[in-house]
Amino acid sequence: MAELRLGPLLRYTDGSCATVWVETDRPCTAEVRCADGARGTAHSFRIADHHYALVPVGGLTPGTATEYEVLLDGTGVWPPPDSRFPPSVIATPGDDDGMRVAFGSCRWAAPPSGGKGRVGPDALDTLSARVAADPSGTRPDVLLLLGDQVYADEISDATREWIAGRRDVTAGPGDQVADYEEYTRLYYESWLDPEVRWLLSTVPSCMIFDDHDVIDDWNTSAAWLADMRATDWWQERVLSGLMSYWVYQQLGNLSPDELAADPLYTTVREASDGTDALREFAARADADPASVRWSYRRDFGRTRLLMVDSRAARVLDEDRRTMLDPGEAAWLREQVMEGRGDGDRDGGSDSGSDGDGAYDHLLIGTSLPWLLPHLVHDVEAWNAAMCGGERGARWARAGERIRRGADLEHWSAFPSSFDALGDLIADAGTGPGAPATVSVLSGDVHHAYVAEPSWPGRTPDARVAQLTCSPVHNSVPLSIRLGFRFGWSAPARALGRRIARHGRCAPPSLSWRRTGGPWFGNQIMTLTLRGRSARLRLEQARADRDGTHVLRTVADRELA
Repeated sequence: MAELRLGPLLRYTDGSCATVWVETDRPCTAEVRCADGARGTAHSFRIADHHYALVPVGGLTPGTATEYEVLLDGTGVWPPPDSRFPPSVIATPGDDDGMRVAFGSCRWAAPPSGGKGRVGPDALDTLSARVAADPSGTRPDVLLLLGDQVYADEISDATREWIAGRRDVTAGPGDQVADYEEYTRLYYESWLDPEVRWLLSTVPSCMIFDDHDVIDDWNTSAAWLADMRATDWWQERVLSGLMSYWVYQQLGNLSPDELAADPLYTTVREASDGTDALREFAARADADPASVRWSYRRDFGRTRLLMVDSRAARVLDEDRRTMLDPGEAAWLREQVMEGRGDGDRDGGSDSGSDGDGAYDHLLIGTSLPWLLPHLVHDVEAWNAAMCGGERGARWARAGERIRRGADLEHWSAFPSSFDALGDLIADAGTGPGAPATVSVLSGDVHHAYVAEPSWPGRTPDARVAQLTCSPVHNSVPLSIRLGFRFGWSAPARALGRRIARHGRCAPPSLSWRRTGGPWFGNQIMTLTLRGRSARLRLEQARADRDGTHVLRTVADRELA
């Protein structure tokens, strides 16, 4: 009898259909049955001796929530008979419903070997406990996980011991993840957590990778990539990382129609073993990143989400370095402007508030923040100039060492891409059909803050904000707290300007100011979008005196 190894994860949902992802222990037919009669089936597919199914569920009724169960070859496997959680449900949005979008990044399932610093309660576990305690109460309509869902380079004691039992950890990547099988172990460790498993079974999720999903500083520079490719273990590591990401995360990001049109998904499902096809795809994606698009779009009523790949889509050559390759940048602009009518032109317009565009709220998800503390921004821009040879070969060599050591590889380390994203956001927020808000959602930097930009000579009709929230569950050393607090200060800004002058850096095309934070802790940020209004709430996971973990609101404000 087939058994459930991992899942179910409720992934895509719209008004009439959904997808549910599962991993099973053998080939089987997976079925989802809903209490209202909606249902769907899918036969499992095989990757590296693991079996998976993504079940499309049709016939759902908009604006309803229905309980569901999962069956394998006709036998019920979810919910477990001894479950302490409420039934999992599939909730579909109605035409007039608002949206509650919760997001965050950077989650250790367990602290890594030799980890230092206080980790504290897991914000995702704590959110799950709150939703489970009041199943009919307010819950997120979608959960956006903005990178570092697993840590391939910072593993727990238990995973380290398991790896040491299957291979020699003195060779290759040592006690980091080496292959596909070891990646599956990371997902088991993270998603078999009872609270997280139940939460992901009942709240739809969208995901994108960041560096630790593969390795710290992934694609920092061309020199970094050349050094990694010179090792005897990197090829297996990166191919396994991309393969596992496609199976465990990317498939569920796509709609049933997108899946039906995906030739790789068709090939994998029809093959007796899809490992070779997926491996060839991953090898092509690694060799030619422009041949694959990991970014995707989701529309939730009148809210548009564009999840942007800011890791694998980079152009790393120093003389043409960009965060997004030309095709990716063109795709992003097309998705932003679709349905905007005349909104692609420059200049302000009072008609931007009439709500007649394609969407009322634009969310741009990118694992790496666009707007950083001013000192950090200037240092990254300076470093990009040094590495590009602005001060000669000696400074270029020093700049590369500094770039890797200090993780200087955010949007500000790609100055042309930083400005281009700013121009696109200003265009999106200006003119006829402009949305009420444009929000850049990010994580990575292990604290939370709100920053708002302004452009010389133009004022967008939309409220524009950088909303950064991390970590969900990770350590926040004192050095990070002090460094980022100082980075926003007036003295730091003056210091940054001096550093930028040394690099002969052109000033950025916009300015920005911090309007909230910095906040430190394990946290989740939620945007509540209703009509053309938007409200932001930041909650941190904390332990009460009795040891109970709760989410405490530390910020609650209107955005529009």
